[in-house]
Amino acid sequence: MCSSRRSTVESRSHRSWSRSADEAGRSGRWTGVNIVAMVAGFVLFWPVGLVILFWIYSGRDVQDLPGAVREQWGRLFNGSKSVQGESDNVVFNDYQQTQYDRIREIKEEIKSRAQRFSDFRMDARRRADQEEFDRFMASGSKAGASEQ
Repeated sequence: MCSSRRSTVESRSHRSWSRSADEAGRSGRWTGVNIVAMVAGFVLFWPVGLVILFWIYSGRDVQDLPGAVREQWGRLFNGSKSVQGESDNVVFNDYQQTQYDRIREIKEEIKSRAQRFSDFRMDARRRADQEEFDRFMASGSKAGASEQ
């Protein structure tokens, strides 16, 4: 029972990429949108056209393709155990998460310091501009009075 339950769960998780045998046997969904997308794929870059052709031939709409690609990309690069480096050892995973949290805190501290430094430089420029403007106004009022 456990193995059949597992295979059902696995088949549900890969539903967007693989279809059952009865669905794959269809000749495809040859709608206008699908044909236009396939032709555009071949015109832009022929491997894209082949992917779209396969997608249509397997009985799926082209509108479902971007979501399935995003899902597969996330599974490959964001959600995979081997990519994240997780192991079966809970203590090691906790240690690893602690290190990731520490790195995140260090990055946030660096960003905070950079923002404070930027604010400090902006205030320093503002003070220098104010002093320059005050000197100009002081000298301008004397020059304006001598001309009259």
